[in-house]
Amino acid sequence: MGCPGYRFAVLHCGLKKGDQLDLALIVSEKPAVAAAVFTTNKFPAAPVIYGRRQLAVAMPISAVLVNSGNANACTGDQGVADVKQLAKELSSVLSVPEEQIFISSTGVIGEPLPVDMIAASLPRFPDLLSASGLPAAATAIMTTDSQSKTCSVSLQLSTGVVHLCGFAKGAGMIEPNMATMLAYLLTDAAIDCSRLQEILKRVVDKTFNRISVDGDTSTNDTVLLLANGVSGCSLACDADAKVFEAGLYQVADELSRMIVKDGEGATKMVEILVKNAPDRQAAEKISRTIAHSLLVKTAFYGEDANWGRIIAALGYAGVDLDPGRVDIWLDRIQVVADGQRCPDYREADGARVFRQDSFTITIDLHAGDGSFSLLTTDLSHEYVSINADYRT
Repeated sequence: MGCPGYRFAVLHCGLKKGDQLDLALIVSEKPAVAAAVFTTNKFPAAPVIYGRRQLAVAMPISAVLVNSGNANACTGDQGVADVKQLAKELSSVLSVPEEQIFISSTGVIGEPLPVDMIAASLPRFPDLLSASGLPAAATAIMTTDSQSKTCSVSLQLSTGVVHLCGFAKGAGMIEPNMATMLAYLLTDAAIDCSRLQEILKRVVDKTFNRISVDGDTSTNDTVLLLANGVSGCSLACDADAKVFEAGLYQVADELSRMIVKDGEGATKMVEILVKNAPDRQAAEKISRTIAHSLLVKTAFYGEDANWGRIIAALGYAGVDLDPGRVDIWLDRIQVVADGQRCPDYREADGARVFRQDSFTITIDLHAGDGSFSLLTTDLSHEYVSINADYRT
């Protein structure tokens, strides 16, 4: 798995215990046009601050360095200086401009980045670079993930065949409007910066911004899309742009679903679909409220089809609605009609749905044409154990 014009390398520099991989590198054969979406958290990590500055001036990117085990967040001016130092050190190793090096971090918040330890490992990278190293890179950026997350597609444009691949990490602190995740999407297509950013924003809004594990938004969240153009194929017409965006959606959707399935301690993946709401914003507000309800999430885990918890969360979501017009389904089983229990609903039918690994809850407000859906998980004993012991 990989994408023409990109090489990858991984190593252990000492951020993680034992000999676990904790440092990954992506190198583009040609400086790549870059687009990104970052966390909305008001305490952005140092790499996010640095990366925003790079992309604000449409800086092309030649290399991406990612460390796991330390978030370099809430580290003040020193954290940003550490990012700059790593960019300078890697610039010397790879012989590319310092400003063309993008850096990401993930891990524990508030700890100073051991920049000297990381820098000492950088000279090992050139001998490790490989066009087939993407799966290893996906492993190196993991924190509480139980498995790596990768995806790739090939697309036929009017100008020729282009490739898209991506990898991501994320399992906890997952909330719409970015999650505790890093995602790297790579293509050999030739696309200008403004169009690339527009396409990425639309795709992220429909994928990574529609997942929720626990309602927490991290300090380091980043989705980076690089287009190095080595295929020589551009988006020559609107049809090409649609094909490319559909392909990017396919990769991002698959990665975002992998993140939800790998949610910390998760045993269920549940889609919350709200339709016929007064508007999209109302539908989104309801979806998020239900997805974040601890009572709802624990009912998922306990396989208890307690639709009363769902309707209670719907009622406090802060959206004007007519309770007498609300219908609710668990997959294809209608449990609520006109705000009341369906006369022919059987508890055994609902329980059968909740025993599945994945299912959909559909809520119809009959109040307009707004709709929104997101993917969420249950809340298990294991989630508590993982996060109670995260640093110890």
